[in-house]
Amino acid sequence: MRTLSTGKTIAQTAMHLLFIGITFLWSYPFLWMISSAFKSQGEMFLGGLRLIPKEPTLVNFSRAWESAKFYLYFFNTVFVTLMVILVVLLVSSLAGYALGRGNMPGKKIILAALVVAMFLPKGFTIIPLFELIVKLGFNNSLMGVVLAEAGPSNVVSILLFMGFFASIPKEVEESGVMDGASQPRIFFNIMLPLTKPIIATVSIFTFIAAWNAFLVPLIFTLGKPDLRTLGVGMYNFFGTNTVDWTGIAAGACMSLIPIIIVFLFLQRYFIEGIAGSIKG
Repeated sequence: MRTLSTGKTIAQTAMHLLFIGITFLWSYPFLWMISSAFKSQGEMFLGGLRLIPKEPTLVNFSRAWESAKFYLYFFNTVFVTLMVILVVLLVSSLAGYALGRGNMPGKKIILAALVVAMFLPKGFTIIPLFELIVKLGFNNSLMGVVLAEAGPSNVVSILLFMGFFASIPKEVEESGVMDGASQPRIFFNIMLPLTKPIIATVSIFTFIAAWNAFLVPLIFTLGKPDLRTLGVGMYNFFGTNTVDWTGIAAGACMSLIPIIIVFLFLQRYFIEGIAGSIKG
């Protein structure tokens, strides 16, 4: 018995060491990017694959923040991301409630159309979307970026809300009707507060997509470079003949920090939301 136990322990230790090695190899490019943000250009190119900088420096961060206008792009990105989250939550929750609780005619056709829309590349819809934003008068504005980014982002969010609303017992909704509450009040005061896990899940997905968006902010701010977001602002590090790689690494690090913070604060609700929507 002792021999079997020892053999099992050795096997488990070997598997753990193997997985640790695989994890390190998988995360090495990310770690190297963080390390490069604290290196000089010379050390980055001549220092090989070493992770720990010989002479750590914060010059890259200050250059990215000021010279590359990251201070401006950061606030643009915050505004766009928050507005996109609000629009997506409002539209997808209302649509998910209608599909999850109602018995509207053509419901299956609507769901099929939503599923098909999930597989359409953004490049296929960018031209009609651009024409629509231009006709609305929002081109070269942050609101144009918000509407263009929020519009195609609702399919998965609608399906998540629909699955969660469908799992809520009918008695919850009927109690509001018996108390004389109107349909909007039932939705906003009774049903929507129950979907906190889904709200957190959709918020995380939307936050990541909007924060890292590149194509839409690039197209809809071509005439006003000062309205660019962080994803587009990275191109300030690309010169005619040179590329500021350490500046790009520092900018990427600054762009990732808000995503990590948001996920750490909402990860519990994120897991609950995914589990609840699948169960529903």
